[in-house]
Amino acid sequence: MQVIIINKRTWIAILVCIALIGAAAAAYFLFRDKGEEDMAPTMAVVDCYELNTIPVNARQVPVYRVETKEKTIALTIDAAWSADKTEFILDTLDRYNIKATFFLCGVWVKAYPEVVKEIAKRGHVIGNHSLTHPHMNRISAEEIRKELSALDDQIEALTGTRCTLFRAPFGEYNDTVVSTVRDMGYEIIQWNIDTVDWKEGRSADTILNAVLPKLSDGSIILSHNNGFEIETYLPKLIEQAQKAGYRFVTVPELLPQGERKIDNNGVCSGM
Repeated sequence: MQVIIINKRTWIAILVCIALIGAAAAAYFLFRDKGEEDMAPTMAVVDCYELNTIPVNARQVPVYRVETKEKTIALTIDAAWSADKTEFILDTLDRYNIKATFFLCGVWVKAYPEVVKEIAKRGHVIGNHSLTHPHMNRISAEEIRKELSALDDQIEALTGTRCTLFRAPFGEYNDTVVSTVRDMGYEIIQWNIDTVDWKEGRSADTILNAVLPKLSDGSIILSHNNGFEIETYLPKLIEQAQKAGYRFVTVPELLPQGERKIDNNGVCSGM
């Protein structure tokens, strides 16, 4: 029988390799968890926003797109972190004479009350994006109602108007979320075109090349008030869409009036 002798130097090399492997594994799990849990509210929607899928366990779905014979589309802007680019966005919308729909989070409303007032003053629609930006599909119906009602109280105090639209944080929902929100009188709104402008390093041209070919009648576009390239891509997006014959409207204007139905793909149409 052959005997293998491992000297002291070999043992040290083996232990060093084991330690390096362990450190690499620990780092992987540590930074993976940080990426999913510790990012700022709007930034944390990475996978949900990019995939934009409908949960297979949900029988009730939000509005992703509207069926219409008119060349109308809706620009929606989520606001949950910072506000340094919001004035530019508002001025740009004024310049092209279009109205957008802003979904505001409670933390943002509390931090920038004057900007909330300005959004309303300029004629844009404000939607509810929850008070604390929780994972809505992990909380009870009662907690859902508190999240929406408490934020609407704040928005009403600033603008004199309560919201009629809701967008779930992280794009997450289930039947409880959808039914509770609709029972409260809101319509729950997703999107069918995502700019993915939360992603640093994603160029304005990349965003435009991804968004413009997907435009269709009744599309709902997702942007963020502090998107990294929004100051570059937004004017071009508006110009190119208008050149193609599209007219920007608010989400309430896009939705069918009266009774409406929503199919399994989230396409909303009149009854």
